[in-house]
Amino acid sequence: MSIYTAEDGGQEQGDVKKAKGAFRTISEVADRLGVQQHVLRFWETKFSQVKPLTRGGGRRYYRPEDVAVLEKIYNILYKEGYTIKGAQKLLKGMSKGQIAKLSLQRPAMEQVNSPTVVPSVLSDVSSNVSGGLNTHQKAVLESMLGDLKEIRDILKK
Repeated sequence: MSIYTAEDGGQEQGDVKKAKGAFRTISEVADRLGVQQHVLRFWETKFSQVKPLTRGGGRRYYRPEDVAVLEKIYNILYKEGYTIKGAQKLLKGMSKGQIAKLSLQRPAMEQVNSPTVVPSVLSDVSSNVSGGLNTHQKAVLESMLGDLKEIRDILKK
């Protein structure tokens, strides 16, 4: 069974395409995200959900789910403007699968700033006060709190 296929809508590999379910090398993922390879290795140390398969010589192979997690981390850090610490709080306690599903959604900041989403988030929070917040709500609030504390510290200086 070949990992390359002309159909399947996979990633280009020269003049052939790689199947969607094929593993990606660190250079392929780095090129796809537009970051250096050392950035991906650094993210592996900061986010427990990123665990590529390693083969002889330490060569890394990323599963499609790993690539989705890395895309979400990229979006959180580079497009939404979170710090590493804020991104860690946002993703804390989430599995690879949960993060991969999130990567298909709009960025969190875009959702929070949307006038149609804010009332629904507030009603979700207020309706859950007696029953407690769900994991995602807690993560969003903790991340916001961390960001506000960082801003406060910067303003103090």
